Amino acid sequence: MRRPAFFAARQEGVLARLALAPLVVASWIYEVLAALHRMVYERGIRRSTRLACRVVSVGNLSVGGTGKTPVAGWLAAALQRRGYRVVLASRGYGRLGRERVEVVSDGRFVRSNAQVAGDEPMLLAAAAPGVPVLVGRHRDLVGLRAVSAFGAQVLVLDDGFQHHRLARDVDLVLIDGRTGLGNGRVLPRGPLRERLAVLGRADVVAVVDGPLSEPDHARVQRYARGARRVAVSRRPAWLRPLEGSERTPPASLRGQPVGMLCGIAGPEAFRATLEALGARVVAERLFPDHHAYREADLRGLAADAPLWVTTEKDAVKLLPRWLGDARLRVLGIEVEVERAEDFLDWLEGRLRARPSGRDAALPLRAASRSRASSDGFDAPA
Repeated sequence: MRRPAFFAARQEGVLARLALAPLVVASWIYEVLAALHRMVYERGIRRSTRLACRVVSVGNLSVGGTGKTPVAGWLAAALQRRGYRVVLASRGYGRLGRERVEVVSDGRFVRSNAQVAGDEPMLLAAAAPGVPVLVGRHRDLVGLRAVSAFGAQVLVLDDGFQHHRLARDVDLVLIDGRTGLGNGRVLPRGPLRERLAVLGRADVVAVVDGPLSEPDHARVQRYARGARRVAVSRRPAWLRPLEGSERTPPASLRGQPVGMLCGIAGPEAFRATLEALGARVVAERLFPDHHAYREADLRGLAADAPLWVTTEKDAVKLLPRWLGDARLRVLGIEVEVERAEDFLDWLEGRLRARPSGRDAALPLRAASRSRASSDGFDAPA
């Protein structure tokens, strides 16, 4: 399973353009509908809910995995360490639960599972222990519960850039440095959820596993002139069995033949990570993003490879008894933000400069560190 060709920005021949012409029309329609959806909220035709807390959205502009969930978890945990009462909100894509607002974690105990809540909320609960995690299709309702039930001072949205029902104080947009913005076109002709111009609505542009290509760098410079730039990287941090907590270094994979088991948006990136660790990928079982695993999906693993490796996102949907004689390890990923304390100081300043409704009694801190930028961009004030 490879990413669609539109992630590769390249010149297309006349025949290719003619063959893809129907997608251009569909792309125009999609772009217009997305623009109208954003416009009706920005012009006040429909009103966004303004919560009695600060709201930070972690989103993206393109389809596929850009690291939104781990970055949202990192951000929530970092703000909690700085003394804020933080709640994480997720849509819970693919969840079977019918509650309008599902409490995945109350900050002390995990109260749900991947089938009911979806895989990404379970990852958030693991990435930010002590931070309540709530799930619901309408994040405005989730936010109201976060304030009323948990006294939230800051609500962090996982994948909120296109969710206009809830007013945000800071929009952080992620761009995958490996795939970038593709051909710059909107779905289905390209990988974008909205036109490039909406980057101008971003307060922060974070490049994940960069740097960006020169064309994408120029696009960001053109459309997101006023946004702060941040460099983020994801690195393999540990391996653990599916059942149990004993961790071993990822370097233990060096020289080993392994199978790759995953149902994520970018399996090729997972393969590249395993190969960078020195593993030899000798077998693959790949499934669509957010795949709901069944026992049959794991049948015969032991015959295909002596050791299998999966992602944290997949692991929350697997039962140990399904493995049979197969050996499976979960590869954990950690997020690193360049000049993290500088970025958090800046973020706190922005949250204080944009009051949301009534006073949320944010803890006082002095943002005294430098606001230097990263990834080769200038840092606007």
